[in-house]
Amino acid sequence: MKRIFSSYSFWIFAVTMVASYFVGTSVKPTVVLEQVVLDVKLEQTDEGEKPYYIYKGKPLFFELTDKSESRFLAKNLNGDDYDSDKSKNVEYIKEPSANGPIYKKLEVKRHFGFWSLLPALVAVILCWLVKDPITALLAGIFSGALVLGQYDLTDEVFIEVFASKNAAGVLLLYLWLLGGLMGMWSKTGAAQAFADYMTKHFVKGPKSAKVITWLLGVIFFQGGTVSTVLVGTTVKPLADKEKISHEELSYIVDSTASPIAIILAFNAWPGYVQAFLFVPGVTWLATESDRLSFFFSSIPLSFYALFAVLGTFLLSIDKAPFLGKKLKDAIARARTTGELDHPESEPLSAKELTQNSIPQYYTPHIADFFVPLFVLIAIAVGTFVFMGSPKVRQAFGIALMVSVGLAMIRGLKLKHVVEGISDGLKGVVVGSAILLLAITIGTLSKEAGGGMYLVELLGSSLPYWSLPVILQILTVLIAFSTGTSWGTFAVAFPLAMPLSWAIAQSVGMAHPEFYMMICFAAVMNGSVFGDQCSPISDTTVLSAMCTGCDLMDHVTTQLPPAVVAASLAGVLWTVCTFFAL
Repeated sequence: MKRIFSSYSFWIFAVTMVASYFVGTSVKPTVVLEQVVLDVKLEQTDEGEKPYYIYKGKPLFFELTDKSESRFLAKNLNGDDYDSDKSKNVEYIKEPSANGPIYKKLEVKRHFGFWSLLPALVAVILCWLVKDPITALLAGIFSGALVLGQYDLTDEVFIEVFASKNAAGVLLLYLWLLGGLMGMWSKTGAAQAFADYMTKHFVKGPKSAKVITWLLGVIFFQGGTVSTVLVGTTVKPLADKEKISHEELSYIVDSTASPIAIILAFNAWPGYVQAFLFVPGVTWLATESDRLSFFFSSIPLSFYALFAVLGTFLLSIDKAPFLGKKLKDAIARARTTGELDHPESEPLSAKELTQNSIPQYYTPHIADFFVPLFVLIAIAVGTFVFMGSPKVRQAFGIALMVSVGLAMIRGLKLKHVVEGISDGLKGVVVGSAILLLAITIGTLSKEAGGGMYLVELLGSSLPYWSLPVILQILTVLIAFSTGTSWGTFAVAFPLAMPLSWAIAQSVGMAHPEFYMMICFAAVMNGSVFGDQCSPISDTTVLSAMCTGCDLMDHVTTQLPPAVVAASLAGVLWTVCTFFAL
């Protein structure tokens, strides 16, 4: 008991909980009216024209409020104007202009100043200190609930989040479907058969195994969770056989996920991002096709993504110029001793998925691995090509059914099928719990207004050459503290694009479009970097879970090379601004 009360982590927890309660009861929030210009289309119905805009690839219809009747524009907002019913904090108005009507989304948001960052800070600091993500995330959630005055954690916090479509999708995909498929591969010996086959025909050592991992990361360019799950589960048995440390493997998987999705952007990213880029009066952002063209034209300026993908390739061929001491030690440990994890680590992938328990009567075959994998990839990629969005859950569900059906056709008894799926669920339950907690603290951080507070710190009187790096730092902070890059896009782009246009106009730049491309790339890449390195990000957790790595080992070994890549990117963006004059 004395050791508990003398530890730094206990006192940090105690002090931050008191501070969180104080903020929730005594600090009056600052209310901000966010105005976002929308690219609106009209649909003709029997009742007249209904306005809508594309949000996450789907049309979102809304009701217009007359500007003169707006509840938000008519007065100075204060803390009492924020409604706990979030639907009442949004209005849509239409304004006339010389080039036609402008549609705006008005949304009342709040933040608690610096204290808005407290939940994320608690989680991140305790992650570093106690090396236990579940404890750290729970502490961050308690802090966020106290700041928001949501004292009923079960009904007001956990049930609200866990009952959402996002949380249900996490449980279905990453617990049931992913866990079940990995369990079947373990029970049938498919993973080991794949590793043996690849070793015999393609892989001649750790270097070639890493190159295959890197190539798969490039091929699965949908990015984010899709890439980390597909690549991580595919290459882990191969990498384990070739004594590639889990820290090294998780770094390659994570750094060829979202970064490659920016470079090979034939995925859902451009369609989502373009909705936030419209700026009145900017001709090259006027239409959806203009904004998509702007997105793809900016890809060569995505320096962080390029350095991240290049860095993992150089690591794959053992030519990486900078890795950091912990990653170098992990590589040396695995090659010399065969220990894939640090002796004190706690991998997210449990022993049920790392030990084969193949029935004596069953003979493993490479088809047990390749047939479900082919089905999975064909459905995920095919639905993306023909439908515009990858149906990942359907792909994993059908792949699991194919794996079960094939194994039973080849003689595996139903009893052992159930055992395999059950072991698979046990193997990923901790990682799935961490994912749900990460979603919960991300939701609370967003409600506390941490992103809005960081955005308000920016002023408009900035030296033109400093804006890209300031936007990079801002988006890194938001993404790192919320664990989401797409959520950061929604917060940062409505500020960054008009601000970069205003500064370009005030300086009288000869190439304002190029300058806006630089700022755009800084926001995209800063968001991805912050998300990729955050211990409360779903892609970070999944990269560790699918490669069998300890979460904090993955974070601490990935951070040094990622920081070097981000720093080089910031220097290049600053240099590029002088070519816009």
